Parts: sequence; C-alpha cells; structure tokens
Amino acid sequence: MLTELRIQNFAIIQELELQPGAGLLIFTGETGAGKSIILDALLALVGGRVDSAMVRQSEERAVLEAVFTLPETSREQIVAILEREDLYEGEPDLTLGREIRANGRSAARVNGRSVNVGLLKELGGYLVDIHGQSEHLSLLDVRSHLGLLDRFAACEQELAAYQSEFHQLQQIRRELRSLRELEQEAEKRSELLTFQAQEIEAAKLKPGEEEELAQERNRLANAEALASTAQEVLTLLDEGNPESSSASDLLGQAGRSLASLVRIDPGQAALAEQLELAAATLSEVSRDLRGYLDGIEFNPKRLEQVETRLEVIHQLKRKYGGSIDAVIAYGESTRQQLERVEHAGERIEELQAEEAAVVERVRQAGETLSLKRRQAALQLAKDVETELDDLSLEGAEFAVQFADETDRKKIEFKESGIDEVEFLIAPNPGEGLKPLVKIASGGETSRLMLALKNVLAHADYIPTLIFDEIDQGIGGRVGFVVGEKMWRLGKRHQVMCVTHLPQLAAFGDEHYRVSKQVYGERTLTGVEKLAGGERERELAQMAGSVGETGLKAAGELMLRARQKQEDLP
Repeated sequence: MLTELRIQNFAIIQELELQPGAGLLIFTGETGAGKSIILDALLALVGGRVDSAMVRQSEERAVLEAVFTLPETSREQIVAILEREDLYEGEPDLTLGREIRANGRSAARVNGRSVNVGLLKELGGYLVDIHGQSEHLSLLDVRSHLGLLDRFAACEQELAAYQSEFHQLQQIRRELRSLRELEQEAEKRSELLTFQAQEIEAAKLKPGEEEELAQERNRLANAEALASTAQEVLTLLDEGNPESSSASDLLGQAGRSLASLVRIDPGQAALAEQLELAAATLSEVSRDLRGYLDGIEFNPKRLEQVETRLEVIHQLKRKYGGSIDAVIAYGESTRQQLERVEHAGERIEELQAEEAAVVERVRQAGETLSLKRRQAALQLAKDVETELDDLSLEGAEFAVQFADETDRKKIEFKESGIDEVEFLIAPNPGEGLKPLVKIASGGETSRLMLALKNVLAHADYIPTLIFDEIDQGIGGRVGFVVGEKMWRLGKRHQVMCVTHLPQLAAFGDEHYRVSKQVYGERTLTGVEKLAGGERERELAQMAGSVGETGLKAAGELMLRARQKQEDLP
C-alpha cells in the first residue's frame, strides 16, 4: 500500500507530505481546494499523462514521489519486473518518482534510478487503481476481466490442470514445426550434415594433439641448430679442445687438489663431498645431452607430414570451432542432427499421433475450466446487481460476456484457456448491456466500480484503491450505504476517497481536510489530519451547519457509523 506521498510545486501545492495509513482514508474540503490535485499527483506517479501546466507558477519543476510497500499478492510479479530492469534492491518498499519541468520535459524514476514512463505504468498497474474521471482504471482493461473472474470462481486447480496439458501440446507442436522444417530441406541438409560429419570423423582428431605437433614441428624445423648447440655444450662440458680443457677435466683437477687439502685439514671434508656431487651431476648432464643429440632427427619428410596435419587441424578449427575439443563436439552434434534428419518422418508420425491425444485432453480440460467460469459468471452478475441496488442504481444489469464459439472443435487454445470474456453493464433499465469502457463517467462509474470491487474484494490484488467523485448524484441515505461498503472494502485494501458527503466521510479510518490559503498573491494548498472535535466540526461544515445543532448531528453521525462498523463482519 501507499505509505508516503511527497508533492512539491505541483499545481497549487507548494509542499505536501502525507503518510497515509491502512483502511478507508477520507479527503474533504471545499471545491477547488486541491483534493483532486493530490489524486492527479498519484496518477502521474503511476504513469499518467503530464504537461508543463502542472508545474506551479514561476517554478522550474514539480517533483512527485511515492513509497509503496510491496503487496504480498503481487510481490512476485513486481519483483520479476524490477529484476528484469536491474532495479530490485531486496527491499520491502518501492519508490516511484516523477519530475515535471516547466520546459515541457519530464523524468520518471524507480528506486531513485531513471526509467521510462512505461515502466511506471507497468508497476503502477499492480499498486494503484484510480476510479473517477481517470483513464487509469484496471477494470476498463478487458484483458484483466478473465483473471478477475478466475479468482472469483476459485478455479486455480482447473486452470493449472489445463495449462499443464496446454504446455505439453506447445512442446509437441514446437518439435513438429522443427521436424517439418527439417523434412522440407532434408536432402540439402542431409548432404551438408553428412559431409561435415565425415570430414571431422576422417580427421580422427585427438585432444592435445595440436600442442604435441607444434612442439614436434619446432624440433624438426630447427634440427640443425639444436644439434650444433647441443654439440657445443658437450664439448665444453666433457670433450674439450686443444685450446682449453673440458669442464669435467677441470672439475677433476679441482677434486684432486681439494682432496690434498682435506688430508691436511680434515675439517674441509664437506667441501670435497660437494665437489664430488657436482662432478656426478655434470656427468649426468653430459650423458643426457648425448642422448638428446642422438635423438635429434633430420627428417624433412616428417616435417612436411606434421605441417600438413597442423594445416588440417587449422582448417577444421576455422570451420567448426576454436579448438580441437570444439571441433570434436561439433562433429558429435552434426552426427546427432543427421540421425534426426534421417528419422524425421518416423518421428513426425509419432508426434502427430501424440498431438491428437493431447489436443483432446486440452479440449476436455478447457471445457471443464470454461464450465466453472460460466457458472461463476452467473453468480458474479447476481452479486454485482445486488450491490448496485444498494448503491441507488436499481434496475442496473451486469453480465459476463463469453466470446461466441459455435464450433467448439475450432476453439483456439491459449495460455488462459479457451474463453474470452468481457464485463458488460447497463446502468439504467432499457439501455442494454454495454462494455464497461463505454459507460458514463464520474460518480456513476465510481459506484459501479465500488460494486465490482466489493464483490471482487477477494479476487482483486491491487492494494490501493482511489475513488474520486463517487458521491455525485446520490443523497445522504445512499451516501451512508456507500460509506459502509467502502469501509468494508478498506478491510482488504487501502481505500482513498474524495467526498462531499458527511454520511460517507463518517466511516473513514483517517480523515484529511484539504484547504487552500492565499498568501500575498499566491495560493497554497495544505492538508490536515483531523481527529475528535475537529473531525466533527468538518462533518458539520460539510452538512452546512457548524452550530450546536450541526455539531450534535455530526457527532450522532459518527456514532452511527461506528455502531455500523461494529456490526459488520
């Protein structure tokens, strides 16, 4: 629900901050005081239209911000939207913002980050429903009617059973489409897949092969240089030349001299051992180096073979993947696709038989779901018409229209079932049923919506409901009934209502008075939360008398409302 609302430089509101509570919230005040402006601000925050005329005179911008507690009933859907836009912060609250500039530009924000207005409207659809002379009315969206009917009918089990079969049918049809496409180009595709599979299999690639071949090519290509360098090292270490002795000879001389030193000074025996170990290590190096020199191969033919093999690997990598592993995987996949193409006809026959069986199951599940919907639709119509009678709309008719399907075998299966529905209403006898979107606006529309909201209270997941001008054309007796119904609705929703009827206002859990004052040449709107005597005085003022008699009548009205509230379940 809405927990905070901040408005700055919007129309005649310079600065306003509200922290509305739960239940039924009443807004009263003289005509032109700014009550509807508050609702206009909320409408802008949930994606409504704005223009520069909304910016307070001589100011550069208007700033609006609202904080909502995420409703449990639609938390999952809202979080999914926020995660999709990378806006979810794991908090239980959601902040919507709107900035309107005098130059005609505007900006929208969610949790302090800039977004497009469409996202505000998408999120707002889960948070606020405004009833009055506004286009932001969820019940006027025909797409919402089926979901409301389903929740009223409590047909979650039937819908889930239908969707399970429907999803299986979708999967079968996706595979069939894919196989039929394969079948249409089977010959061409089969030739290509066969060539690719055979080319990769003929190469007989092995993981790690390329690295081993690269090292071998390096040795073969540099055999002469490697042999020359190895021989040079051997000469220095072990063979020597006429001009100089080898390292092994010199190390032997050093060993003999150190042995003489040790005979004189036995304390240096460790040095002799270290030198002896060095001589042994040098001997091992020389031996291994001779083996390496003997293994160096001068083989131009083998070098050509290695380079040819590396080129084959390079070509396959270029065509089928960036590594040998990727090429091997591509070959396996190609062979699987080839088998699929070759057996496409057989699989198509199997799937067609399976499709026919699943279609029948989907049809049966859809019919079961549709029957429950149609039964619930009759009860919904009766309940709504009863509510309309209470709201001084005697004789008004309500109906749920199902799209006519004369041939049930040609029904289109959809995620939501086989039905398309729309709510129809006839506010006055003899006018005939019409879509909700075409009914009269203003207070009559609001009363119709109040009736629907009361009947669909369990089904409607939108937490904050706003009613503007709901008291148009009704008197005190009906106003008391409207107040009772709105208070009852406030037990399940946060309900904000602008009214001029004291009978309705007496039911409010919170009462706010909206007033305007003129300071110098500027008009300012303020909002004051009323309680006790101040609230009685406001009700008396609304009734047209603030004298002793008026105040007494206001007190009696509040007492009567409280007694009614206590009697209500």
